[in-house]
Amino acid sequence: MSGAITFHNLTLGYNEHPAVHHLSATLAAGSMTALVGPNGGGKSTLLKAIVGEIKPRTGTIDAPPRRTIAYLPQLAEIDRSFPVSVLEVVAMGLWAKAGAFRRLTGADRAAARDSLAAVGLDGFERRSIGALSGGQMQRVLFARLLLQDARVILLDEPFAAVDERTIGDLLAIVGKWHGEGRTIVTVVHDIELVRGAFPDTLLLARELVAHGATSKVLTRENLSRARAVGEAFDDHAPLCRRAA
Repeated sequence: MSGAITFHNLTLGYNEHPAVHHLSATLAAGSMTALVGPNGGGKSTLLKAIVGEIKPRTGTIDAPPRRTIAYLPQLAEIDRSFPVSVLEVVAMGLWAKAGAFRRLTGADRAAARDSLAAVGLDGFERRSIGALSGGQMQRVLFARLLLQDARVILLDEPFAAVDERTIGDLLAIVGKWHGEGRTIVTVVHDIELVRGAFPDTLLLARELVAHGATSKVLTRENLSRARAVGEAFDDHAPLCRRAA
């Protein structure tokens, strides 16, 4: 099954206000793409649209079935006050295959422990997620992604508010996924990190600024244009309805 994602004249918005305007682009199957741009530029909105949380106002998205996509939202969106253990959170990665209400088997628990060991959290199984640091929690969420074994992986700011060692370890996992031919789309704010680790980049400032090889996208001219385009948008403007 192809892991390609194609946007056809895609427009997204909230309450009739613009978020992403008339985006047309294809993320090739097996590509490793950084999604970059100014704050409020539509990056997180685009990921949510890929998984069906937001419906297009105009245009379409061609993507693999939802069950084949793993989506990691921003860490700030995850409620860590719920009394659940690290092992239980990781085991949620099995839901797509086993169902949400099946009791964990010994094999399930062993697989979850193996995933935790792979992200450097061996022995953390019984800890409450509320007791974890930001970096530890992000490792837990990556362990869950390992169990999901998805064809397409969407990551929203996975390297934000975590230490340098954790960034390096998580990047190694992302690189391994890329080597396995999975399609990876990652929202990243650190431009130098993108230049050093991501082969492809989509620069979005509510509309497409540039897409392609990272070295050709992250030019001074393109970054300046993205900043200018982002600043020019009016959050209270009506949703654009121009034809394709």
